[in-house]
Amino acid sequence: MKIESGDLVMPGDFLAVSEQFLPGQGAYDDEGFIKSTTSGNVYINIKSKEIEVISKSGGPVLLKKGDIIFGQIKDLRGQRALVDIQIKKGCSREFALPYKAAIHISQVTKGYLDRLNEAFRIGDIIEAEIIKVMGDNVDLTTIEDNCGVIKAMCTRCRNYMKPSKRNELYCERCNHKEKRKISSNYVE
Repeated sequence: MKIESGDLVMPGDFLAVSEQFLPGQGAYDDEGFIKSTTSGNVYINIKSKEIEVISKSGGPVLLKKGDIIFGQIKDLRGQRALVDIQIKKGCSREFALPYKAAIHISQVTKGYLDRLNEAFRIGDIIEAEIIKVMGDNVDLTTIEDNCGVIKAMCTRCRNYMKPSKRNELYCERCNHKEKRKISSNYVE
């Protein structure tokens, strides 16, 4: 059966052979056979020799380099902060599967950082940029001013903290101060 632009396909349906087209969005190469990853309509770009499947529901949310995400710090281990990614900025759909990520200490701030707990604490909500996605390994950075902690709680009394000066948060309840890599988008 010959597939044409506009045809409705389901996941796993045969679209073409790899000698004819390159797999685009919503398609993959399975040992020389290009198949659909999602249900939707086929779109064939003759000029670029690419075949893709456009999902009517938008398909699953996928992460790529340059995307901005919101996540929560789950653990600080040596030189890496482990993050549960909650949502992709500008996207209202939830992830089909949970994404885990890491921020290396060299990707936290422009200058030198001695210890990760000077930038993050477990439970902090952060905004970060994706710098690499390899399978289910996602690497993040918070070097830019709009990236970093956007909401944090005091480690003493668990009250939400407010920025007091650059990279320092202040708790109004117990007067405790803590260092963080604060985003320019911090939510008070």
